[in-house]
Amino acid sequence: MKNIQSKLTQNPSDFVLLADYVPGVVQEIRYYSTYNFIGDRINGYEEPCALLTKEAARALISASNELMVQGYRLKVFDAYRPVSAVKHFILWGLEDQDIRMKPYFYPDLKKNELFEKGYIAKQSSHSRGSTVDLTLLDMATGKEVDMGCPFDFFGEVSHPDFKGITEEQYANRMMLRRVMLRSGFQPFEYEWWHFTLEDEPYPDTYFEFPVSAEYLRR
Repeated sequence: MKNIQSKLTQNPSDFVLLADYVPGVVQEIRYYSTYNFIGDRINGYEEPCALLTKEAARALISASNELMVQGYRLKVFDAYRPVSAVKHFILWGLEDQDIRMKPYFYPDLKKNELFEKGYIAKQSSHSRGSTVDLTLLDMATGKEVDMGCPFDFFGEVSHPDFKGITEEQYANRMMLRRVMLRSGFQPFEYEWWHFTLEDEPYPDTYFEFPVSAEYLRR
């Protein structure tokens, strides 16, 4: 494992508000809300906005433009995630006995299995600033495209190549995957919604500043 302390910085100079780069993007920042697998707002999320490195934001412009031609908009659940948020996850997993959100996000797993099976990382690519969690929004209906399971559902059904869903749901996943690959992002084997910029600018650096538009303007 990399030594996170030697690669930790609070400098947000290369980060941008995603909405400034992709005006049509829809945002539902789950970790700012209480509707997430813990059930509380997560440490470090001071505003419900998506932040990314400039490079990742530029790459998402390409994905957004391609999808809008097909009648879809990107809907983002999470982007940059502070190291403090990851620590919140870890402490919850190790010490907190609260499982109130289990029926909604991990009904078939025990808390410790979320880490053992790789669903929650003790060191997240999100903290490097070029990873995004997203889905598609159908512009005709205004609803999320059916991907077979919701964002942050922990189980085999969330694996992108899981075949125990309908053909339409699987096709929807593959459509998102193809567009993100063409735009320079790499998928994650456990989560259909998770993509990391292949040529990320900070592959060994983890950031610790709040998710806050105000903070970027300082």
